[in-house]
Amino acid sequence: MVTVRVPATTANLGPGFDTLGLALALYNTLTFEELAEGLYFEGVDPEYATAENLAVVAYKAVLSKLGLPMPGLRISVQAEIPICRGLGSSAALIAAGAAGANANHGSPLTRAELLAVCNDIEGHPDNLAPAIFGGLVASFVENERPYIARYSLHKRLRCTALIPDFQLSTHLARGVLPKKVPYGDAIFNVSRTAVLLRALEEGDTETISVSLRDKLHQPFRRTLIPGFDEAEALANSCGCVAFFISGAGPTLLCLSADPDFDARLAARLSELPGHWRQLPLPVDHEGIIVS
Repeated sequence: MVTVRVPATTANLGPGFDTLGLALALYNTLTFEELAEGLYFEGVDPEYATAENLAVVAYKAVLSKLGLPMPGLRISVQAEIPICRGLGSSAALIAAGAAGANANHGSPLTRAELLAVCNDIEGHPDNLAPAIFGGLVASFVENERPYIARYSLHKRLRCTALIPDFQLSTHLARGVLPKKVPYGDAIFNVSRTAVLLRALEEGDTETISVSLRDKLHQPFRRTLIPGFDEAEALANSCGCVAFFISGAGPTLLCLSADPDFDARLAARLSELPGHWRQLPLPVDHEGIIVS
């Protein structure tokens, strides 16, 4: 029996569409106990307590890679990461299941090998890579193999999530994106992503505020998030360095460098239409932790 803790993640970071991801200190903790037979869940809504649960799918995928049969399984879940909010809940389940299977059988696979198995399930590593490795990660896939590069984030930078009380499916959020983009828009994003990574390392807030702009996904997805414009205006008036959609949304992230930003934002949060939860989220630097 093993316990796996996996962090939440935010993908894209503005211009880094399907490429950049950052691990955040909000966690799902799953315990995996192998049994002779059967599949049992604790702490899971009935609709997710099936063999299609992503943690189970990932557990089975690792065992298949190791040439082992799927046993019975009891899974206990303590979930802090909200579902369908753009904070990597699916990636967290997949990473946890893969890490749990690996640990229950002597941990023969490296984190890079676990990422490859997980990516076969998820289809893209932008959330998976930071969930597994922690911190700020850039990634892509070539010939079915994920490649990653890890970057540091300056210690003065802080993330604050604005989480609404409604969900937004990734399928719907991808559905509003154009099939083709202008050449100039592609250059706009590539150039800003390249500069953004160094600016985040150095804590250069002026460059970050310009580099976090995007033309590939946020102009289209913001229309799916009621209250986006008001939230952006409020965050900026409170001293936000940059404001962007977390993953596919609807969670919105504020990047700040002022220790008083959260207090100012909290004092005015009621000005936003609808119901929003403010959550300061330090960066997680460890990724998956197995005990």
